[in-house]
Amino acid sequence: MGNPNRGSSAVEQEHLFPGTGFFVKNRKPYEENEAKLWFKEAYNYEMQQKSSKAMKLYEKFSKRRSDASIELDGKVFLVGPESLFRAAKIREEKGDWSKSFEHLRLIAQAYTNYDFELVAESLMRISERLAKDKLPRKWGVIPRFRSGTQDRSRLNQIARLARGPRFAPRALMALAEITIKNEKNDEAIDALDRLVNLYPENYLCEKAYYLLATIYKSKVGGPSYDQGATLKALNFFEDYLILFANPPAQNASETSTDYQARVDETILRKSDAEEGRREMREILAASKVEVGEYVEKYGKFYLTRWRELGDGPAIQFYNEAITTAPESSAARKAEKNIARLRSTNE
Repeated sequence: MGNPNRGSSAVEQEHLFPGTGFFVKNRKPYEENEAKLWFKEAYNYEMQQKSSKAMKLYEKFSKRRSDASIELDGKVFLVGPESLFRAAKIREEKGDWSKSFEHLRLIAQAYTNYDFELVAESLMRISERLAKDKLPRKWGVIPRFRSGTQDRSRLNQIARLARGPRFAPRALMALAEITIKNEKNDEAIDALDRLVNLYPENYLCEKAYYLLATIYKSKVGGPSYDQGATLKALNFFEDYLILFANPPAQNASETSTDYQARVDETILRKSDAEEGRREMREILAASKVEVGEYVEKYGKFYLTRWRELGDGPAIQFYNEAITTAPESSAARKAEKNIARLRSTNE
């Protein structure tokens, strides 16, 4: 007669790995001696340039954790994260960037004692390649297709993992640029808001303010529509021109060439921001003229005390139009309307 507990005893006992919630199934860590043997064998394969054999062993550590350490060639390696990092590097060289990213993300989540700067730099590089570069063909034959949703998800993950001024702002800026390209403006606003609010001293805030202004500008429907987007765009253009009268100083991670390229871009953005501010002021002024004309024509039907107020409310809107954009055609029209109303009342 069969053992009635046979099925349940065959189920592997599951344990929670400390420091990670990433694994689909949380299993016991690998036995230390076994993990060291695998790593040593994989390391030797890699030194012999047998990358596929090395990768197969290294990727065992994407299934279960190892906290073992080993000394090879005069260096001490943390077996679990080092295996994943080397597997990620091989995957990247083979063109499997998505798998490489997953290995690196697992290191960042599961092994907090590993070199995070190294991992974050690799995560950033691979996510930018996935988002912008031509994707290599699978096995050199099958084309790979880009997914904007996956690109955004990867960069969001980096921003959450890299809570610090070096990598998170880069991830948020890359995320914003991708979402703008994919016409996901609300997601872009969210990423840029996080950048300017969480990392206000970062040099990327200059570009973030400019992009926020241009996104809201793209939402503007004209003087006859709600002016919420116009006011948002105008405020960001004005903040940009006040806060970044001069380009932010060179960042420690920037080369002189990169810094000079950014300065040149800032000069162009500043010129565009000045033009954007002028356009938003003109639209806002034109809107106030339209409101003034509406009040002038129909105010008697809905304004209380309209006989007492007379043309005062309409003139107030015309004056606001002149103040908002004194050099605009809307201001000239407002001046003519004020003169007409005053001459009529004399």
